[in-house]
Amino acid sequence: MGSAKKTSSAERKARIAEMRRAEVARERRARALTITLSAVIVAALGIGGYFLVSQADDDDESGKAGKAGDAAAVAKFTRTQDGEKVWDAKKLGRTHVEGKVKYPVTPPVGGNHNQVWMNCNGDVYQNEIPNENAVHSLEHGSVWVTYNDAAKPADLKKLEAKVKKTPYSLMSPVKKQKEPLLLTAWGHQRAVTGADDPKVNTFFSTFVQGKQTPEPGAACTNGKGQ
Repeated sequence: MGSAKKTSSAERKARIAEMRRAEVARERRARALTITLSAVIVAALGIGGYFLVSQADDDDESGKAGKAGDAAAVAKFTRTQDGEKVWDAKKLGRTHVEGKVKYPVTPPVGGNHNQVWMNCNGDVYQNEIPNENAVHSLEHGSVWVTYNDAAKPADLKKLEAKVKKTPYSLMSPVKKQKEPLLLTAWGHQRAVTGADDPKVNTFFSTFVQGKQTPEPGAACTNGKGQ
C-alpha cells in the first residue's frame, strides 16, 4: 500500500514537472515569436519609409523632367506650306499644376495647365486672361482668338461676332504676341491677315472640337470667367 502511494506521488510529481517544462517551452516560443514579429515590423517600417522617400524623390524628379520635356516639346514645331505652325499634340504636357507656367510660345498652344478652364462658350474677354486656364480650354477642343495693339478695330469687331456665335471658342488680347491676329488650337497656331482671311473659317471648322482635341466633349462652361 505504501509502495503504491509512493508510486502515485512520484507519477504526479513527474506529470507536474512535465507540465512546467511544457509551460516554459511555450513561454520561450511566445517570446521568440514576439521578438521575430517586432523585428519584421521594424524592418517593414524601415523599408516602407525608404520607398516612400524614394517615391517622393522619383515623383519630384519626374515632375522636373516632365516640365523640361514639356518645354522642349512646345519649343519644336513644323510649318505647313501655307504657314500654319503644328506641334506634336501627344508630346504636349497635360498635367494639372498650380501657379504660373513658363510657356515657350506666346500665346501657348498646349502643355501643363491649371485644373480650371477658361469659359470658352463663345466668350470674349476684354482683358488678358491667364495662360494656364486658357490652355485648359484648348485641351477641351476650343479655338482661341488673340490679338495685340496692332490689330485693326474693324477686324476685332468681326472676330468678336464670330466667336460669340461659336461654342468652344474664346477671344482675348495678348499684348506680347508678335502677330496682330492669331488663331490657336491644341498643338496648332496660325497668323491671319484679318477677319476676312479665308483661313479664319477653315481654322474654326477644322479645330473647334477637332481631331486634335485631347478631351473632346469636355465642358467649356462653369469654368473661370473674367
